[in-house]
Amino acid sequence: MEKTIDESKQGQSLDLDQKAGNQRKLFIESYGCQMNFSDSEIVASILANEGFNTTQHLEDADLVLVNTCSIREKAELTVRKRLEKYNAVKRINPTMKVGVLGCMAERLKSKFLEEEKIVDLVVGPDAYKDLPNLLQEVDAGRNAVNVILSKEETYGDISPVRLQTNGVSAFVSITRGCDNMCTFCVVPFTRGRERSRDPQSILQEIDDLVSQNYKEITLLGQNVDSYLWYGGGLKKDFINASDFQKATATDFAKLLDMVALKHPKLRIRFSTSNPQDMTLDVIKIMANHKNICKHIHLPIQSGSDRILKKMNRLHTRQEYITLVDNIKKIIPDCSITQDMIIGFPTETEEDHQDTLSLLAHIKYQHGYMYAYSERPGTLAERKLDDDVPEKVKKRRLAEVITLQREHCAYWHESYIGQTFEVLIEKESKKSDQHWSGRTTKNIVAIFPKGDYKIGDFVLVRIDQCTSATLLGEAVGFSDNN
Repeated sequence: MEKTIDESKQGQSLDLDQKAGNQRKLFIESYGCQMNFSDSEIVASILANEGFNTTQHLEDADLVLVNTCSIREKAELTVRKRLEKYNAVKRINPTMKVGVLGCMAERLKSKFLEEEKIVDLVVGPDAYKDLPNLLQEVDAGRNAVNVILSKEETYGDISPVRLQTNGVSAFVSITRGCDNMCTFCVVPFTRGRERSRDPQSILQEIDDLVSQNYKEITLLGQNVDSYLWYGGGLKKDFINASDFQKATATDFAKLLDMVALKHPKLRIRFSTSNPQDMTLDVIKIMANHKNICKHIHLPIQSGSDRILKKMNRLHTRQEYITLVDNIKKIIPDCSITQDMIIGFPTETEEDHQDTLSLLAHIKYQHGYMYAYSERPGTLAERKLDDDVPEKVKKRRLAEVITLQREHCAYWHESYIGQTFEVLIEKESKKSDQHWSGRTTKNIVAIFPKGDYKIGDFVLVRIDQCTSATLLGEAVGFSDNN
């Protein structure tokens, strides 16, 4: 899995300001990674111009859309249950239309429309601009589908509405698709070949966010380090670019530098990185700019060279370790987090021990760890038997999680007594007397509200910690306000 899935956001529905004059109601909810949530913002923006305002009440909706994920089995099962719920409501409100967006739409188009007949509309991740035409088909009583993958579409000309209602943090998509054929991942088949957005359109979107007083952006892509703009086109075709195009191309390091220089008080994050594509140029740019957060999410998936090869990860264990060592040399206080798949086909006890030893060597600040589940349409599903027993997967996963928790505790305890800049994002879930925000290392910090407000950059002295959270006291504003 190349994209982190935030369990707390699964099934979150958009709730946006109402546009005067719009008469139709849209209910849209999202599952999966941040790319899907970002895409829902694009869809809502397109449909706002077609007369739709969002509603939080499913029963009131004229159009119900679910933005889907094919990376994990749990997400697909959840979407199936939601479609059953939609259709139960549809029996009461027969004029309501139901559509599936995103990765499941691309993969299961015929099943949804022809075999099960449970939806009216199926739209793949590159076809959202075609929604007005597709809705005309649906309104005329015909089912509609467009799951064609594009070589050009980046939605660079769509100004997305924002899911973040606190007006503090926003996601800015910089690439779509992926060229890395990891055998466990369905993304190349559901989102197509990799293409990058024009950097000027990215800068314009960020300019607009800054003018709206957003304080933090996350540059988003299936693999941000692979960003490459040379005037348009697929990354794989860059080899055929002209000498001028190659000389004037913008890679991820240059893009990061441009954004950081233009907005020195804007916090900048990025996700997700791939070890085989991350360059030291990116790390050096991070070191040069105070406003680029000192945190890198660097999925490894396995500590075994044999399993990495089975996964078609184009790096070795030692190459990964060398990259991490170089990151720590250039940015000693950089926080590094991981994704890990446990029980991949053919994984032996020796492979598992390699993973544990890698964890022990690097001591990640945090991690996302999952037992392998076979995903239809992936190379692993077609070519490898899912031969590790579930009982063994669960035991190995428990061992990995236990070790990662020890490392989380180790790092959090080491921060006690230190002071960090925290961007206030929201009220604490557990107390209406406390604020919640994140440090530059992407760790949640909780502290008493005092006279501070959402969107403030505050210096917080850490006094206590849990395995997931830092607890402290605000000692003043940072100089970033």
